[in-house]
Order: sequence, then structure tokens, then C-alpha cells
Amino acid sequence: MRILITGCSTGIGRSTAEALTERGHEVVATARRPETLADLDVAARLGLDVDDDASVAAGVAAAGPLDALVNNAGRGEGGPVEKVPLAAARGMMETNFWGAVRMIQAVVPGMRERGRGVVVNVSSVAGVTAAPLGGFYSASKFALEAVSEALKLEVGHFGVRVALVEPGFFDTAFRGNSRQHGVDEPPYDELHRLWDGADGKLLGGASRPRPRAVADAIADAIEGKDQRLRIPVGQDAELVCATRAKLDDAAFESAMRSTLGIDW
Repeated sequence: MRILITGCSTGIGRSTAEALTERGHEVVATARRPETLADLDVAARLGLDVDDDASVAAGVAAAGPLDALVNNAGRGEGGPVEKVPLAAARGMMETNFWGAVRMIQAVVPGMRERGRGVVVNVSSVAGVTAAPLGGFYSASKFALEAVSEALKLEVGHFGVRVALVEPGFFDTAFRGNSRQHGVDEPPYDELHRLWDGADGKLLGGASRPRPRAVADAIADAIEGKDQRLRIPVGQDAELVCATRAKLDDAAFESAMRSTLGIDW
């Protein structure tokens, strides 16, 4: 299969490019800065900025007919809802949501006409439930989940499958590259202190796993080994998603507060 992946500079995107290549697929690895892909052993390496219409059009044209698309490119802007600058929140939405939509609109018509294809959208456990200081990031992933659910119902008729991969906390550069706003000063610095380390509690004190598990889940979805729409990845994601599905809002909040020791 010929597969285009966005955001292959580091982390999940890079690991997915490696995993799919090892499985014998032709991988078109893309990134906004193509020089970061120089050491990737893949079928093709392309510069592609999902925020830019012309860049997306040129990249998809250069890639040629595709059997699968992995929308992985993303960015983070964290902080309390009242403190995150709207320009920063809009910029994140442009990449995380509209960037994926641009890619879908550029690639899916060809898949539909050929009667086959797979679209994998990399969401997050944050696309299932929103955490304090992460409202806008969750908003971008909630939006991606909604579009993916609709897309599945629209294009399944034409032989195109859609999957949402929902990772929990993994050891990538994403957290370090994300910007935080208004968390180091009153009135939300105390909440930030309480919430920092929540991932460790959800992981039972274990360190964050490497992103290969996410890459393998993406590969399984593309190959049809896992045909669920929503695929949580990681012990923490499985726990949160299962708990969210079983409980109403009040019960879920109570469980979250108890598990994480949040008394804010």
C-alpha cells in the first residue's frame, strides 16, 4: 500500500513511517520542514504544510495515488480558557482540525473514485474528555472526532474506511514543543501544580511508553486488522475511554478527582 503520513519529523509520525515501512508498505513521509526527514528510510520524503492550501495540493500531487492517509500533524497550546490568546487557539485549530480536513478533501476524492482507501486520523484521549488547562487542545480533537464520525458514514459506501486512533500519554517531543499560557502565575498556578503529573498517576507511576505502540495501532487499522472507528492506545487511554463511556458527567468527574487527587 502507498501511504502518506503528515507530521513525520518526530514522535508518532516518525515511528509510524518506520513501522509501516518495516511491514512492506510504500511510505510517503511529509513534514513542514523536509530537512528533518533526511534520515528516514522511506519510499518518498516531501515538504508539506497542512496549514497551507497550495502546499497540500502540491504534496498530494507529488505523492501520487494513495491507498491510505494518516493525519498526524499537530501542535499544542495549553492553559486556562480565559488566558490562552485567541490567535494561539486559532492557530492550533488550523493545524489540528482544518489541516486534517485539508488533507481529507485533497485525498479522499481519489480514494472514492478508486473504490478503496483508509483514512486514519490521530486524535487523542483528549478528544474523548477534556482536562483542565487543555480545553482548546481538546476542542481541536473533539472537532476531529466529529468530522471522522461523519466521514465514516459518508465514504464507507464507496469502500473507504475511517479510523480514529486515540493515544494517551506517550514519550514524544509533543509536550515539550507545546506552549503554555497563564499557568505560572495566579490564579491558575496552583491548579497547574496539582494537575502536573496526572499522567504518572494514570500510568501507575510508570514512565511514558515509546510511541511505537501508537504506530502499530495505526498500521493495524490501515491493514484492516482493527476495524473499529475509535482505537484508544495505551493503558491510560483505555482506562479513561472505558470509564468515560460507562459514567455520567458527575460520576466521571468524581472518579477523575479521586484517581488523580485533584481537590481544586
